[in-house]
Amino acid sequence: MRRALYRRVPGRDPCPGRWGKLGVHRRAGVVAAVAVGLVAATPGYLTPAFADPRDDKRTVDRELARVRSMLESATERAQDATVAYADASGRLPAARERVAEARGLVAAAEVAADRTRREARQANRKLRRANLAYRSAENRVTDARERVGEFVSAAYKGGGAVAFTSLLSAESPSDLADRMAYLDDLASDQRTALDRVVELRHDAKRKQNAAVLAKQRADQAKRDADNALAAAHTARDAAARAEASVRNLVNKREAALRTAAEEREATLERYRDLRRESARIQADIRALAARDRGRGRAAAGSGGRFVMPARGWKSSDFGWRWDPYYRVWQLHAGMDIAAPGGSLIRAAAAGRVFRAGWNGGYGRYTCLYHGLSSGKGLATCYAHQSRIGVSYGQHVRRGQVIGAVGTTGASTGDHLHFEVRLNGTPVNPLRWLPACLC
Repeated sequence: MRRALYRRVPGRDPCPGRWGKLGVHRRAGVVAAVAVGLVAATPGYLTPAFADPRDDKRTVDRELARVRSMLESATERAQDATVAYADASGRLPAARERVAEARGLVAAAEVAADRTRREARQANRKLRRANLAYRSAENRVTDARERVGEFVSAAYKGGGAVAFTSLLSAESPSDLADRMAYLDDLASDQRTALDRVVELRHDAKRKQNAAVLAKQRADQAKRDADNALAAAHTARDAAARAEASVRNLVNKREAALRTAAEEREATLERYRDLRRESARIQADIRALAARDRGRGRAAAGSGGRFVMPARGWKSSDFGWRWDPYYRVWQLHAGMDIAAPGGSLIRAAAAGRVFRAGWNGGYGRYTCLYHGLSSGKGLATCYAHQSRIGVSYGQHVRRGQVIGAVGTTGASTGDHLHFEVRLNGTPVNPLRWLPACLC
């Protein structure tokens, strides 16, 4: 967590004066400046990567952590608003990408639906032709069978005996030959009729098979068309939801900007309060150092390096930060060490407690004075504790437990805000801690 000290830098703060007196047009201009400042402060959003949704989430989470730590001294409404703005801004690129993808899917689905509808119509036309061919083949089979039936009927009625009698009644050899040729032709016609029935039945069977296949293709084409149409409807619904998500994020950003604008003066007043509190701590440390110099005391031994005040990982660095929301420079006066709530906090070096209690945005706060270092008063401070284990005026040993990690005051999660002060001025704690931070 960043502990912010408010400072106006000449030439860098374009918004001097009280914000509550701004007119409507100036207010709109400042809100726009907030948006521009956010974009300038988060260049990663200009070229987001959409290959993996988890990357989008990690990017958004990192930005939210940065915003939360930077604005922990702001009012709660301002914190909520700026976090909401950063969250919406981080999600917008991916949401817009989803809209573009959804629109592409809609177009592809509609093309597929049109194609499958055409294929279904073609399949139905082929089915109708196949059915007509099958019915025609069946009719030819029926006609051929009727002709064979005539031959069978004639044979049943004694046609064979008549033919035999006809041969016996021939009056001459030539007449007999003519009658035998006629009977041969008659038999040949019977055989031809039978062969024709068989051939036509095979053809009808082929036509029937073709019709069945055409029916299957037509049915499949209809199913494909129905599925493609359903896919198009689903894609359109997804696109509508994606577009609604983008509209919601845009509305959320606009509402957040309005809230942040309303909280500007209250937040800047908090920054000023923090600066005044830092000045009071500085005065206390200088007074202690002056007393030590007057008594000729040396610095408390620290072995050149402090011990780590808590076991965890560095979640935020020391340094000045530009606040793109309120367009002021803030000092994060210490280093944040993320650790589970209740984790032990130890004195970085031997010293005496000169602050122990509640301190506004610092929450439960302890400061230890360690003596002189190069003629300057050296102190360490520990903020956001869940409990304080020492009291004012108590002497503590190097590494002694003095409290527990928490999230009190202007904090958005369990961690220790650790400060090192020389003559009261915050300095980078990394110069005093083990290089491994262990």
